[in-house]
Amino acid sequence: MLYHLLYPLHTQFSALQIFRYITFRAIYATITALLISFILGPWLIEKLSNLQIGQSIRKDGPQSHFVKEGTPTMGGTLILLAVVLPTLLWTDLTNIYIWVTLLVTVGFGVVGFVDDYRKVRRRSSDGLSAREKMWWLMLIAAVAATILYLYPPFKTTLAFPFFKGLEPDLGLFYIPFALLVIVGASNAVNLTDGLDGLAIGPTIIASGTYLLFAYVAGNVRLADYLQISTVQGAGELAVLCGAMVGAGLGFLWFNTYPAQVFMGDVGSLSLGGALGTIAVITKQEIVLVIVGGIFVVEALSVVFQVTSFRLWGRRIFRMAPIHHHFELKGWPEPKIIVRFWIISIILALVALSTLKLR
Repeated sequence: MLYHLLYPLHTQFSALQIFRYITFRAIYATITALLISFILGPWLIEKLSNLQIGQSIRKDGPQSHFVKEGTPTMGGTLILLAVVLPTLLWTDLTNIYIWVTLLVTVGFGVVGFVDDYRKVRRRSSDGLSAREKMWWLMLIAAVAATILYLYPPFKTTLAFPFFKGLEPDLGLFYIPFALLVIVGASNAVNLTDGLDGLAIGPTIIASGTYLLFAYVAGNVRLADYLQISTVQGAGELAVLCGAMVGAGLGFLWFNTYPAQVFMGDVGSLSLGGALGTIAVITKQEIVLVIVGGIFVVEALSVVFQVTSFRLWGRRIFRMAPIHHHFELKGWPEPKIIVRFWIISIILALVALSTLKLR
């Protein structure tokens, strides 16, 4: 909005020329998201507390979590506002990639909101059924993937990190592949959201990483130099990623241990969906496995646990997702959280190295 209002005036006021630069707008989208979080955060937490919108704890979860019963949840609505509003203010709204990403982010957020609302209304940890939730997520992701497929400049090739020139064209099969990436990322972040600040930390790191990927992919010279796929227009996603970083940092202020508010599914599903969509658009889908390594491990720990128990009647971990395993081993919650953050930073650096290691 500001971009469209102010940049056209640069011919009369040369200072407004700065609005053409993605880096400038990404920085201020980050700052705007932070300010929104800091201003609205205390009010939202108080409102959620007054409405008794509190977290319901799984009966089969760690005993230490029962002290968190009643902590305000659905704080992800703050994240959504702090991502969407700065994006609308600072991006070029004629960019289709911005709207596709917002479609997934807001759409997944609505599914998460309904899920959280049902949990609160029933005073239970059961919201939407797994099948019902998955159906809606897949529908939204399928719409987004189809829009990208039908958009002529968008390529359906798949890039492999560390391998120069290996870019098979998936053609029509790119739609189910993109759907898998988007829904998979969303559910992986959702499974990671089990400790105070555990999910939002790696999300901030991943968003910052994809800010760089988006900027490079949208810059023809940089993309050619680094020998990665050029995606004309993808640079605008750097502004959206900046908003995600700012929203994440602002939310972490209130979500850090001991948490004053939980993000709920409205936050985790939308953030994961946004990361998956950005990975698809920037042609860094496989790299998401590295950048979001913590999310991948969390999701796989659940898959392995369930599979092992059904096939052999034995559990691999004391409890899944894996962060609960370390809790039951006696690790203090802050230690688990910070160590997972450290691993996320290392993985982000490895992911960035793929830009040169080819």
